[in-house]
Amino acid sequence: MPDTVVPVRGARRKALLEWVAVHALAIAGALLFLMPFAFVFLTSVMSDRQALTSDLWPANWQWDNYVHVWRTPGFLTWWRNTLLYAGAGTALTLLSSVPVAYALAKFRFRGRNLALMAVVSMMMLPPQVTVIPMYLVWANQFHLTGSLWPLIVPLAFGDAFSIFLLRQFLLTIPDEYVEAARIDGCGHLRTLIRVVLPMSKPGIAAVALFQFFYCWNDYFGPQIYASDNPAAWTLSYGLESFKSAHHTDWNLTMAATLLVMAPVMIVFFFAQRAFIEGVTLTGVKG
Repeated sequence: MPDTVVPVRGARRKALLEWVAVHALAIAGALLFLMPFAFVFLTSVMSDRQALTSDLWPANWQWDNYVHVWRTPGFLTWWRNTLLYAGAGTALTLLSSVPVAYALAKFRFRGRNLALMAVVSMMMLPPQVTVIPMYLVWANQFHLTGSLWPLIVPLAFGDAFSIFLLRQFLLTIPDEYVEAARIDGCGHLRTLIRVVLPMSKPGIAAVALFQFFYCWNDYFGPQIYASDNPAAWTLSYGLESFKSAHHTDWNLTMAATLLVMAPVMIVFFFAQRAFIEGVTLTGVKG
């Protein structure tokens, strides 16, 4: 019996060493990627005094830091505003961008290439170019500054990057499926809902994640439109205020940072397969 166990253990050890050798660069890259997150987490559970030292490992695990951050006045409001902004913004982006992308991908009409060029040109336009006239419109005409509505409402009229990404994905769906649905008597809307959308789940998931991440991490927009109203602050902007108020409490700052990052990391962890598939297939056909 021992004579058979030793070769088996030796084979397993050899296979493990071969796997490590083959994936050495990937393992090194993963460790370099995880090191900042490990540093943030370990600092977030240190005491106030230890967080200011060069120690890398907590002497006492202070889990109460997360409770203290969660109970900070305004933190729940920032969470609620961020969820509203990211959730409503993602939903409106999908509702407005999917029909446009479908028309650009599957319809044959005069000026289609010109419309596509207009979408691409909007992607190249820096937001700093339009921020002043847009702010004047929202402030003087609609009186909605001090809220997040100037950031949410425009997403109901489409997003250039989302339209382009969805259009590229829809091009990978064979036209035969759309033509078969049309022969069976389906209109454009029914074809989109019954045929195209079920086949476009990876692309829709990719666009939804892109938009959700953008809204969740957006700092520039809330700074422009909601900075004068603390009740409308988001997590990204509120975190800056929290950091200023706790500039020496690095443990609390790291705990707040981790609470802001955690939802994005969790969402991406569960949706990464659909996200990668959607992004990969968008470049298959031009």
